Amino acid sequence: MPAVKFCGLTSPDDAREAARLGASYAGVIFAGGPRLLSEERAREVFAPLPPETRRVGVFGAQSPAQIAAIAASVSLDVVQLHVVQDAELIARVRHEMAAAVLPVEVWAVTRVADGVLPDAFTELSSAADALVVDSLVAGSLGGTGVATDWSALAESLARHGRPGTLVLAGGLNERNVRRAIELVAPDVVDVSSGVEAIGGPPGHKDHMRMQAFAGAVAASLPSHQTTHSR
Repeated sequence: MPAVKFCGLTSPDDAREAARLGASYAGVIFAGGPRLLSEERAREVFAPLPPETRRVGVFGAQSPAQIAAIAASVSLDVVQLHVVQDAELIARVRHEMAAAVLPVEVWAVTRVADGVLPDAFTELSSAADALVVDSLVAGSLGGTGVATDWSALAESLARHGRPGTLVLAGGLNERNVRRAIELVAPDVVDVSSGVEAIGGPPGHKDHMRMQAFAGAVAASLPSHQTTHSR
């Protein structure tokens, strides 16, 4: 069964619910946009999490030194890089983490249009601890609720080869996540706007939708195993 990551969290109550539902990852945004948190607020959001729920920070244009400083301040387990062009940035972030003695994973994001992986996919997947595949939407770094073509993505992954850890993001919700898992067989499913309260402010999660999402992922187990066995 894929692990679940609830991202774009903005309140301790939502983080607490993510942990109660057995999410492996809880994420907050430092990359900008309507779900942006300060370091102080991120610490408050993460406060209810048990040790087994890993803390993820999503970064944009910050320097490697800034990323490492925030990772230390907020006690992150994972840094997720949304503005990454090649393996060099990943290496520089790793260097800063090592210098600060921070045992933090580095995830790289690649954004796809129509499910087609970019040329840099192989280089990024080999350099990062995990590769996050998100939808390409002009002017946005994520959280748009737009899904890519999962059938085309599965075919593109078959051609390029799968990364060691594949995180699927972009447009997932409680209604479509089972189908996405059947087609792509990700290691982690990453949801943000797909479990937010309809009509509410960005970042405000609907706990019933979170529960439905976690339940749909759990119900996908037979199909997920079948996909891997083919």
